[in-house]
Amino acid sequence: MDYLPAFEHKGSGVPIVLLHGFCGSRRYWYDVLPVLSSHYHVIVPDLRGHGSSPVSEGTYTMERLADDTLALLDRLKIEKAFVFGHSLSGYSTLAFAEKYPERLLGFGLVHSTPLPDTEAGREGRLKAAAQIREEGVQAFVDGLIPKLFAPEHRTSMEQKVKAAKDMGYATSAEGAIGCALGMRDRPDRTDVLMRTDLPVLLLAGELDEVIPEERRFPVAHANITAVTLPGVGHMGMMEDPARFADEIAAFIEKSRGNEGA
Repeated sequence: MDYLPAFEHKGSGVPIVLLHGFCGSRRYWYDVLPVLSSHYHVIVPDLRGHGSSPVSEGTYTMERLADDTLALLDRLKIEKAFVFGHSLSGYSTLAFAEKYPERLLGFGLVHSTPLPDTEAGREGRLKAAAQIREEGVQAFVDGLIPKLFAPEHRTSMEQKVKAAKDMGYATSAEGAIGCALGMRDRPDRTDVLMRTDLPVLLLAGELDEVIPEERRFPVAHANITAVTLPGVGHMGMMEDPARFADEIAAFIEKSRGNEGA
């Protein structure tokens, strides 16, 4: 049987898919969903092995996750959509743009990068997989999630940090390990950004300690919109949902306005 992730969708109009990051869930988007779904058809899935989605064993390559997004679009009979990938899902969104550009109206990397892991980063993926095997997902998530928020938000947004941890606890060990290994193996996809004629959004957080500044905007073209959200870390959709939703909507409307240009 073909794989299909768990998902929700709401609203009507131009379809947009919001893909959450590592050890997250579709609930990452709940703060921005009411605003965006009042204008667009918003689809929010759980990644393979995350949230309520089925689990499979082995490495979750970015191509495999891209195929999961394709299966979802096919299930909903959506010919073309905007796809926005947060962090890990930025990597799979680039794989999708490389494999299935004809299914996209445009795409975005949210707190992500087209660059591959550094050697230190690749080693960190192995350590993460080992920790999850030995200690379980909860211990890993407890260490991971606070680092995703801007330093001051770790205390001022304590309830949101807790909520993000709770979402992370629903990740299966197989899913977390599979994604960690898939991220480790991903190639450099800067060339996808360089070649595409599609509208692209690169959305970064000013205080993001996961994606350093030099890795956020490696390509500058007329079709690429680069935005830095002030005062947020790696979780802009939770840290400043109003501004985040505004930037997504502005990008979509700009892209639609350029269709006939």
